[in-house]
Amino acid sequence: MLRSPCRSRASRKVAKILRTGQRPRPPRSLIEDMPGKFIPAPEVFEWFRDVIIDAEGPVYNEDHQHLADAHIGVLWTTAGNSRQGRRIIGQAEFGEPQGSMGKWAKARARQQVEEWFGATPDFIMTLDAYYCTEASDVEFCALAEHELYHMAQAIDEFGMPKFKKDGRPVFAMRGHDVEEFVGVVRRYGIVDSATAALVAAANRGPEIASVSIAQACGTCQARRAA
Repeated sequence: MLRSPCRSRASRKVAKILRTGQRPRPPRSLIEDMPGKFIPAPEVFEWFRDVIIDAEGPVYNEDHQHLADAHIGVLWTTAGNSRQGRRIIGQAEFGEPQGSMGKWAKARARQQVEEWFGATPDFIMTLDAYYCTEASDVEFCALAEHELYHMAQAIDEFGMPKFKKDGRPVFAMRGHDVEEFVGVVRRYGIVDSATAALVAAANRGPEIASVSIAQACGTCQARRAA
């Protein structure tokens, strides 16, 4: 039997911290006067770090401990984005420009990133400002953690976390734990351990709240098979 979200201990904790008014929100000027724009939001990552990533945070999640010293640049945007008919409200990516770009294009992209964040961050998280203005507190936190989960630590050939010579983690982008069609599960049941783990987690009930945002994540849409 699923537990009611309002009875979740963690849900009460996050509700308490959010009632203080500390949740970062997009500037009103961006929402009202700046369509199609991107602006850096350092206060957003500071809040994520203090509330979720830091071991002393009120809703600390040890799954993100490798990000304790990461440089994550966050952007609010009013630029629309959709893929396969679905609205994109969040996206995580490497801070260093990726893909096949010419030298000038890559240098131009790197310059823009450095102007936003002061240096090239390990990751960039982009959040839809319109959605984040209207989203509930739990939906906002769920979106943030969804994107943080994409920011992984690389694993070596022995299955152990990889580190640089200076002791910092080697970062990587992480896909979903489960990639499956509902129809396959309906017709054949649970056929792999990852799907079984997801079902077990759902049956235990949410630690924070019951909310689903996977379909609106730009990182996920980019990785989804046609």
